Amino acid sequence: MPSVPPFSRSETIADYAPQCRGLKWEEMRTKAADGVDIALAVTSVNGTREKKDESAKETSSSSSQVAIVYFQGNGGALPPRLPSLSAVLKAVQQETATSTTYTLVALSYRGYWTSRGRPSERGIGLDAAAAIRFAMSQIHMPAEQPIRLILWGQSIGAGVATAAAAALSSAKPEGEDGKRGDHPVTPAVSGLLLETPFVSVRAMLTAIYPQKWLPYRYLGPFLRNHWDSQVALRKIVDSSKLRPKVLILQAANDELIPSTQTVELEGTCRDLRLDVQRIVVASALHTEVVAKAQGRRAIAEFIRGFG
Repeated sequence: MPSVPPFSRSETIADYAPQCRGLKWEEMRTKAADGVDIALAVTSVNGTREKKDESAKETSSSSSQVAIVYFQGNGGALPPRLPSLSAVLKAVQQETATSTTYTLVALSYRGYWTSRGRPSERGIGLDAAAAIRFAMSQIHMPAEQPIRLILWGQSIGAGVATAAAAALSSAKPEGEDGKRGDHPVTPAVSGLLLETPFVSVRAMLTAIYPQKWLPYRYLGPFLRNHWDSQVALRKIVDSSKLRPKVLILQAANDELIPSTQTVELEGTCRDLRLDVQRIVVASALHTEVVAKAQGRRAIAEFIRGFG
């Protein structure tokens, strides 16, 4: 739903700048592999917490980079999401005791906000790959310095994140140490942050319409979009020795995604022996995980863990 709510295409970053806690976001452009022009919102922060001892000072002397690529949920544009993303980044910044730089690239899918084209699962997959390439192009460090990549998806964006991670895991590896080689745009994914995810579109049909006499649960073969995170997670494990750490955030009062979906995804991760944690954010509706202090803390702690 690219144009929901009305006028979402005309929203600008400047409209929400006063709510972004001093972070400067820039609208930037890139092109997907099929030539579609894609909009991104980009910002970065550095760790600022005062060092308390000599060991911390030694740690800060060797800087590191964490790249975060954010995949939004369905409907609306990126600018209204920037204040919430800013709140998370400020929490990361304030508690980081090293000189780590965190760069966040938020993707506007084709057909959304000011991006061109029309959305489809294949097309959005190309957009995700382009956003990851762009994020890695923003990192300027010696080749031997490791870069940590986190893919963060909300709702349907969680399906985009797992699919993108699966595509990267089957690409030509850059080395098991997570360091950049000759292919800096194909890094290993260090973390998957899945905010209010579902298993797949088909699984959602069954979860929402469990009655066998209703026709919806039988529409799976006719779906144009699948966003199957279970399949993607299995591909990641089958294709790569480098397994990402996974955080699943469930909204306690989610009015859209049944709790069984996040529980099932956690079970899949455990079956695949992935390092996974599921956190239920109290009192949160589907889009309120980041609005709640518990949700912001959980996300910030997860991101800081890669600094």
